[in-house]
Formats: sequence, structure tokens, C-alpha cells
Amino acid sequence: MTMKLFCTLPLIAAMSLAFSGAARAQSLVELFDAAREFDASFKSVQLQAQATKLRVEQAQAKLGPSVNLNLKADVNSLNSNYVNTLPIGFTDNTRGYSSQTGTVAATQPLYRPADNAEVSQAHLQLKLADQQLRAAEQDLMVRLSQVYFDVLASQDTLTFVQAQMKAVAEQLASAKRNFEVGTTTITDTREAQASYDLVVAQEIAASNDLRVKKMALDQLVGKSGLNPKAVALTAMPQAPQPANVDEWVLLSEQENASVKQARIGVDVAQLETKKADAGLRPTLDAQLSYTYQNNVNGGAAGFGDSRLGIATGAVVLNWPLYTGKALDNRVRETLSLANKAQADLDNAARNIAQATRAAYFGVVSGVGQVKALKAAEESSQVALEANQLGYSVGVRININVLDAQSKLFDTKAKLAKARYDVLVGHLKLRQLSGSLQMQDLQDINKLLTP
Repeated sequence: MTMKLFCTLPLIAAMSLAFSGAARAQSLVELFDAAREFDASFKSVQLQAQATKLRVEQAQAKLGPSVNLNLKADVNSLNSNYVNTLPIGFTDNTRGYSSQTGTVAATQPLYRPADNAEVSQAHLQLKLADQQLRAAEQDLMVRLSQVYFDVLASQDTLTFVQAQMKAVAEQLASAKRNFEVGTTTITDTREAQASYDLVVAQEIAASNDLRVKKMALDQLVGKSGLNPKAVALTAMPQAPQPANVDEWVLLSEQENASVKQARIGVDVAQLETKKADAGLRPTLDAQLSYTYQNNVNGGAAGFGDSRLGIATGAVVLNWPLYTGKALDNRVRETLSLANKAQADLDNAARNIAQATRAAYFGVVSGVGQVKALKAAEESSQVALEANQLGYSVGVRININVLDAQSKLFDTKAKLAKARYDVLVGHLKLRQLSGSLQMQDLQDINKLLTP
């Protein structure tokens, strides 16, 4: 489903280049690479994906062996005071003794269903993070393309307004000359002056709009003074392929990043229920330990130095018999959350299907609008020439020419904007269907002016 792309008229491209002066222009792919390194929302998702990868290793570690070392040194003071007869060899006294103990213990889980469920959850959350990163990248593509073509559209509008201002100024000068020689009334001059003043106001507004649009592009990319390349070819925009909205909807239900995230969310919620249920089951661990104790000056029951070494091997069964219904309620809570996740999935699928249909018909409508505006541009050009000829022979008045000029330049601006809207509409449709990728931006890049 290769998208056939298009561009503005050569006149628009030439005007855009003239407007930008000698500054080096940037392509869409070049600005996207810069936005990937600067956009805070994309970097946030990117860092979250990196953190999620570490959680997988943390979960898997719970199923592996663990080894602990415990060291203890103590000093004791014993005061022996015998009430009746002293044992042979003992006297009432106070003496001190000390000991140093070291224990190395190793544990290998044999059966921990809750930890197994947590590992499965971690792998699903890693897939979820990948889908979130994919969605963020696609969103950045669309956002950048939108502001990129907003700048071009605003730039075209300013160019057309300036061209119209020049044409109205010439018409105003012509009306003044004709009034001076007496071939027209003062009305023609005043109408031309009013039109000129209006276009001056439009030029001020268009200049400010272009400034704002460029600021938005600068903010997204993290650079200033950007000059996006214009689209250079003249091919008419094409309808989406395949030309069947149901195929696009089916693709979006399968590949859309938001739907995939919701689908993974259902699996994660079901594993959460499994993990909560596992809390009611026993766990089984194998344990090995070795303890070494060094006693100095005896202990509480005897005299003399001693050294002890104790090796222990055990299989430990832990079974929660009563938890005050806490785990039972936790299971019921996770069941409700699993049902909620399924409802969220159904809602996401329905919303994406509706948005895909709207995007598809928006592109189809946009293609028809471009064709209609193209025909209107040609008709407006013919009408302007006819009115100019009629004005020169006296069968048309100045206001007729001014109206024709205004309609022509307004149609040109709308046509340029409609072309960009269809182009961005194709990208949004692909985003909703889950098929938007870097190749789509590269295809546009091939159509930009060198």
C-alpha cells in the first residue's frame, strides 16, 4: 500500500524558495531526526522502555538462586552469683567472653507460582513498552509533519497575499490614472483603496501566522531559524490504497498501537489475577547453609575457647493457611480489574475503528476538494482575465476586477492548504492503521526541492 505523494505547484515552490532567501532548507527526515533527540514526550517514553527492560531481569532473578552472608561479633559479660552451695571449682565472679559467627546461606526456589506469573507479566510489560515507544514515534512523525506543512501552508498564504497586494496596488494606480483623465469616477479609486487597505491587514496577519507556525516548528525540533523544504512535484493527490474503508478498519484493529497496548493490558491483568491466586498456594524452597562460630573465653555454660562448624540442608514449605481474607479479596479485586481491562480493549477498538473511518473519508474528501479547487483556480484565472479585459474596454468596473483578484488568490491559498492537509491525512490514516513507518517520511522526502 504505497502512498502516492504530491506537491505544490512550481509557482508556489518558486515563491517559497524566494521567500526563504539563501538560508539552507531542511528536509522532513532531517527535522524528524532532530525532533527524536529533542522532543521531551518522546524521550520520556524511550526512557520508560529502557527501565521496563530492567524489570524483566529483576523478575527473572526471583526464580534463580540467592546467596546471603551474615557476620556477627558479640562481647558478653557474665556475672555468676550462686545463692547456696557453689559447684566444685566455681566461685562468685564476673567474667567476659566473646564470639564471632559467620553464616553463608543459599536458597533456590523450587515452586513459586506467584513469581512465575510475575516473570510472565514482566515480559508482557516489555512488549507493552515497545508498543508505547512505537506509538510515540508514530505520533512524533505526525506531529512533526503537521507543523512542517503548517509552516509551508502559512508561507504560501503570505506569498499569495503579497502577490495580491501587488496586484491591488497596480489596480489602484490604474484607477487613479483613469480618474485623472476622466474615464472613471472617484468610486473606482476608493474601492481600490479599500481593497488595498484590507490586503495590507491580511498581510500583517499572514506574517504573524507564519511567525507563530515557525515558532511551533522550532520548539518541536529544538532549533531556531528553520526553513523547511517545499514539495516540488505537481502530481495530483491519490485516494487511499486499498480503496476500501473496511480493509483499513480491519488493519487498525490488528495493528494499531493503542489497540495492541489494550490487548496486552488484558493479558497483564489476567496474570495479575493468577499472581493473586498464587498467594493462597504453598511455596517450596531448597536451602543450604553453613555456620562457623568462634567462641573466646568460653560461654554462658562453660569455659575455654571453642570453634563450631554447622552445615544445614533443608527443603522449606511455606503455606499461608489464614490471611484474614486479605488474599481472597485481592483475587476478587484482580478479577474486576481484568474485566475492566477487557472493557478498555473493547472501547479502544471501537474508538480506533471510528477514527480510522473518519480519517479514510477525510482523505477521500480531501482528494476531491483538491480536484475541485484546482478547477476553481483555473476558472478564477479565466474570470480574472475576462474582467481585466472588460475593465479595459469599459464593460466592467474596478470592483469586478478586485473581486476576481481576491477570489483567485484565495482559491490558490485554499488549494495549497488542501494539498498539505491530504498529505498529512494520509500519514494520520496510516498511523491509525498501525502501518505508519519511517519509509513514509522518506517517500515525502524524495519529493522535496533539492
